[in-house]
Amino acid sequence: MAEFTSYEPGTPSWIDLATTDLEAAKGFYVGLFGWTAADTPSPEGIYTMFSKEGALVAAAYEMSADMIENQIPPHWATYITVANVEESLATVQANGGSIVQPVHEIPGSGRMAAVQDPAAAVFALWEPHGHIGAQRANEPGALIWNELQNYDTAAAAVFYEAVFGWSAQVSQMPAGGEYTSFMLGDRPVAGMMAIQPEWGPVPPNWSVYIGVADAQVACDYAAAHGGGVEFPPMDVTGVGSFALLRDPQGAYFYAMEPAP
Repeated sequence: MAEFTSYEPGTPSWIDLATTDLEAAKGFYVGLFGWTAADTPSPEGIYTMFSKEGALVAAAYEMSADMIENQIPPHWATYITVANVEESLATVQANGGSIVQPVHEIPGSGRMAAVQDPAAAVFALWEPHGHIGAQRANEPGALIWNELQNYDTAAAAVFYEAVFGWSAQVSQMPAGGEYTSFMLGDRPVAGMMAIQPEWGPVPPNWSVYIGVADAQVACDYAAAHGGGVEFPPMDVTGVGSFALLRDPQGAYFYAMEPAP
């Protein structure tokens, strides 16, 4: 069991789902991960908190008409903890990023802003005040990893080093190609890999990996409950087995069965 009571600034700490059908999405993810769903009213609508054994692990909300009109697809978002959201926002802009959603306060929880990096990969800045983010992580049924996928890894490394103080550690993947681990001090906090031609027209994005006990079982569940399997479980020595899944509304995520 991996419990958290705080996150060092520069650490991915929370994920939430923007969906076109909140009720259907709740049913899908509760069935897949064994989560408990609790609805919280907000000025923007219902924000559903997902819990595992009483600990918060993720959330979901229904997309606004403006988001749908602007052709934003259903998606999982990555939140990265910062000490001061305005200061981090200024650093994002000074290094070629831009604002997607300006700073706003969530009473009793924290302050956030949604931004995009110079390649248009979107993520959120989170300044916690009451809500630290995920209270459980790095285990089945909880967030395990956040990964940036883009076309220019060298340029991205420069941007994220400036914004979060990360350093880029590049290694060779067993199947070929390079993988970048973003290090916060001596600790890996996120990853990055180049989008491959065979993936098709994938936009730069922050992807989420959610833990499962069995990656194949997760694939079978998704296929049987209106979702889909984009690629079946792939084994990586020393890391585990992971599969890219799609929920019934079209949001992509990775199911990750960690190595022992």
